[in-house]
Amino acid sequence: MRMTVIGTGYVGTVHAVCMAEIGHEVLGIDIDHDRIATLAAGRAPIREAGLDELLARTVASGRLRFSTSLAEGADFARTHFVCVGTPQRPDSKAADLRYIDAVTDELARHLRPGSLVVGKSTVPVGTAARLGRRLAEVARDTEVAWNPEFLREGSAVEDTMRPERIVVGVSSPHAEATLRAVYESLLRAGAAFFSTDPATAELVKVAANSFLATKISFINAMAEVCDAAGADVTVLARAIGADSRIGNRFLEPGLGFGGSCFPKDIRAFAARAEELGAGESVAFLHEVDRINIHQRQRTVTRARQLTGGSFAGRRVAVLGASFKAGSDDVRDSPALAVAAALHEQGAAVRVHDPQALDNARAALPDLTYALDIPKVCEGADLVLHLTSWPEYRDIDPAALATMVRTPLLLDARNSLDAQPWRAAGWALHALGRPMGGTS
Repeated sequence: MRMTVIGTGYVGTVHAVCMAEIGHEVLGIDIDHDRIATLAAGRAPIREAGLDELLARTVASGRLRFSTSLAEGADFARTHFVCVGTPQRPDSKAADLRYIDAVTDELARHLRPGSLVVGKSTVPVGTAARLGRRLAEVARDTEVAWNPEFLREGSAVEDTMRPERIVVGVSSPHAEATLRAVYESLLRAGAAFFSTDPATAELVKVAANSFLATKISFINAMAEVCDAAGADVTVLARAIGADSRIGNRFLEPGLGFGGSCFPKDIRAFAARAEELGAGESVAFLHEVDRINIHQRQRTVTRARQLTGGSFAGRRVAVLGASFKAGSDDVRDSPALAVAAALHEQGAAVRVHDPQALDNARAALPDLTYALDIPKVCEGADLVLHLTSWPEYRDIDPAALATMVRTPLLLDARNSLDAQPWRAAGWALHALGRPMGGTS
C-alpha cells in the first residue's frame, strides 16, 4: 500500500520506518526542513534501538521517502497517518491540539475523494469526531479513523513490528478494511486486533497510561509508608506482585515516571473528563500526579538530610539524566528535575548519562556533565542513582569508593544490589528501604 506519515517526531519516525520495513511505500512529511534532510539521508534524529539500521535500509530500498509538502502527500496516497504532537497547553492541564488541527485543515485542502485520515496522536476523547466534521466541510468523501500507538521508548521498533495489540477506531467497513490491510502481516504474526468506534479507541490509550501511572504512584506511596514504618518496599512490591491479579510489572518503587507521555496524558485525560462532566470518576488521577511529583521532592529532601541539612559547599554526583534507561529523552525527566533542584539549593552538581548528555546540557546548561563515571564522582560528598541504566549496576563499588570524598549513595531507583556497595564501605540509602535491607 501507499501511505503518508505526517509528523516525523518520535512516533511518526518509528511508524514510517516500520511500515516501510513491512513492505509499504511510505512518504514521511514534516515542516522541519532540517529533520527531513536528516531522515532522507538515512540518519535517525532520535535514539531508538534498531531504528538506524531499518531507516537506512528502507530509504535505500526506495520504499521510504520524505517531503515537506502535504500537497505532495495527498497526491501520493489516500491513507494518511497523523502523528503530530499534542503537548500540554501552557495555560491549563488540557492537551494542546493546535498542531493536529493545523495539519487537518491544511491536508483537507488537498485530499482526493476516498481518502482516510488516521490519527495516531494521543488526544482527548471526541477529537476524531471533531476533526471529521472539520474535514467534511472542505474535503468530499473522506473520513477520520483513530489508531493509537502503544510504544515504549527504548523498545518502540520492537513494539511496532511485534505489537501485543492493534486498536482501530473506525466509522465504516471501508476504514476497517483499509487498516486491516495496513497491518496484515502483523496480524498474521499473531497481534490481537480490536476494531471499535473512534471514541473508544481514543480512550484505550489514555486509560492504559492512566492505569500504569496509577500502579507506579501506588507503590511509591507505599514506599513512603515503609519509610515511616521501617519496612522494605522492595520486598512488599514483590510479595503483592506475586498475586496474579496484580502482577509485578510497573510495581518498581523509585523516583517516579516522566517523559513525554504519562505526565501530560493523565492530566489531559482528567481535564477532558471534567469537560464531559465525569471529572469525579477520574479525580484520583490528580493524586497520582501529585504523588509522582512528590517523589522528586522526597528525593531532594532525603539527599539534603544525608549531606547534613544543607547542600552549600557539597559536591553531588548524579548518575542518570534521561527519564528512563534506554532513551536519550529528558522531557519531564525526574532525574534532571532532582539535579536542577540540588543545583538551585547550592550543590555543585555533576551529571553522567550514557546517552542523554547532549539533551540534558541543552535543557540545563548550568550543570556540569561528563561521560566518565569516575570523573563525575571524583570528590563527591554524595552519589545519587537516578536513572536505572545497566551501566550503573555494573559499577565496581570498591573502585568508586576511592574516587569520592564520602562513600555515601542514595539509590532513588531501588535497583542497585545493596550488598556489594555496603561491603565496599558505602552507606547506601534508598526510598522505602531500611538501612539494613539487602534487596
